[in-house]
Amino acid sequence: MAEKKALLVLADALDLSGSGEALDKLTKKAVLLPNADAKGLKELAVALGASAVEASGIQAAFDGDAAFVMVEGTEALGAALEAADRRTLVVVATAKGVAFYGLAVNAKAGSVARSVNAQDIAVTIAAVADLPIDETCTGAIIYQAMKNPNLKLDEIKKLKEALVRMESVIQRDNREPWDKHDCA
Repeated sequence: MAEKKALLVLADALDLSGSGEALDKLTKKAVLLPNADAKGLKELAVALGASAVEASGIQAAFDGDAAFVMVEGTEALGAALEAADRRTLVVVATAKGVAFYGLAVNAKAGSVARSVNAQDIAVTIAAVADLPIDETCTGAIIYQAMKNPNLKLDEIKKLKEALVRMESVIQRDNREPWDKHDCA
C-alpha cells in the first residue's frame, strides 16, 4: 500500500459554494482556490501516473498500491472523501475553482486568491504525494494551500536524524533497541 496517496476528482459541474453532505465536509477543511484554471489537468494527472477509476473503485485502487487515483463526476466526491484517510491528498477540480483537502493542507487557510493553472495544481499534487515529475514541468507549488511550506525539508531532516541514530547504534555494536522485538 502506498504511504502517501493523492486523489483527483474532476467534476466540472460541481459548485464549491453549494451545499450537500459531501460538499459541506469538503469545504469545512479545504483550501479553496476560486481563481484556478484546471484546463488540461486530466492529461497532466495521467502523465503523473494517475489511475483512472470509477467512484466505486477508489478504495480497490488504493488497496492495489496505487499512489494517485483520478475519478470523474460530481457523484464521485462522496466516495472520494470516504476513501481518503490522513495520508491522502484530495483535490477537487471544478469549472469554477479547485479545492485541496487532507494531507499537508492548511485547513485554516480558507480561500486563497492566488491565480493558479493546471501545471501548478499537478506539481503541487506531485510534491505532496511524492510523485515523480519530469523535466517538462513548468508549474509552481501552491505553498499558500500547504500546512508547512517546508514539508520536504522537514521530511529530509527527520530521515537524516534517524540515519544518524541508526549509525550510532551500529557503531556501538549494541542492538538493544532491536533486541526487544521478534523481528530483529
